[in-house]
Amino acid sequence: MKKIYVVSMLAIVSLTLAYCSASKKAARIPKSTFAANLSTVISANCAPCHIPALGGNKKAYDNYANVQTDIDEMIRRIELNPTDRGFMPFKKTEKLPVEIVDAFKKWKADGMLEK
Repeated sequence: MKKIYVVSMLAIVSLTLAYCSASKKAARIPKSTFAANLSTVISANCAPCHIPALGGNKKAYDNYANVQTDIDEMIRRIELNPTDRGFMPFKKTEKLPVEIVDAFKKWKADGMLEK
């Protein structure tokens, strides 16, 4: 009887762990994409300078190709302190909120997907 109990408990524990694995949890978290997640962040925080439709005359970041090419530099510059040379967003006196910086980092970590 004791063997049946032990085997049953092992089966229950194995099934429980199989459904709680990290890979299944990670699969449920949607990956960040440029179209769904990053383009709105850029429009809200990099305008008007980097949005040509709004009169910006700096490198356009309203398109996937330019952002994909410059993502490392963009992250570096938004992480600078406002007193540091090259700090972005230009003319702001505060850093962007951590959540916004993390949106750029997550997009890069997720593989810089377009859609």
